[in-house]
Amino acid sequence: MLSPLLPSLLLPCLFCLSLCVLPPSSAQPVTSPAPRIPLPRSPAPAFSATAVLDDEFTTVSLASYTERGEWLVLFFYPFDYTFVCPTELRAFSDAAEEFKKIGVSVAAVSTDSHHTHLSWTRTRREEGGVGRLNIPLLADTGKKISYDYGVLITDPADDMFGAAIRGLFVIDPSGTVRSVLVNDDGAGRSVDDTMRTVQALQYGDSHEGEGCPANWKPGDRTIATNADGAKDFFESWA
Repeated sequence: MLSPLLPSLLLPCLFCLSLCVLPPSSAQPVTSPAPRIPLPRSPAPAFSATAVLDDEFTTVSLASYTERGEWLVLFFYPFDYTFVCPTELRAFSDAAEEFKKIGVSVAAVSTDSHHTHLSWTRTRREEGGVGRLNIPLLADTGKKISYDYGVLITDPADDMFGAAIRGLFVIDPSGTVRSVLVNDDGAGRSVDDTMRTVQALQYGDSHEGEGCPANWKPGDRTIATNADGAKDFFESWA
């Protein structure tokens, strides 16, 4: 005769056996897909982060620009207290007023903390600092913004693992990505070409049927975006 205690003794064993036989789906490591860069004509990923501006902490979001009807140049850089990065930040900061004249704001992002950003802006340029800037420095410590914009280095074997590569995104007032530039670490970006790109996009938006050819600058001749109209430009260009 079976003991009435037998079922209670067997249950723990059956439970242990199920752990060995059944696939441990809940124990599988969770991996995120590789980051993808949002291409022109796609919505810019929304973001909100603590930033340093005017020697204070503030909150900066994509909505804070689009709600004001502004264009945004959003650029990512790898690290505070490095080498190429301070030259880019100073260059874009110095041009901030010129960008504002054409309805464009500029913001910079790295995966450093807002405390590190503040310290960096309080460090003299001669000592590797950036000094006080005219643009906000966003702290992406959770790395979500860098990931959403496809510029986060996710390879643990890479010496920049966990940092953002040099990505630059031009976002229009509707929150749409209009231009993307991504450089490897050693190549700083051109403020002049960024300005020219924004101006060309703005011109095209306000002049339907016209496009801006290579190396175009405001005041230069544009090209009609139809086969017959373009011939006038091509005759003088050829």
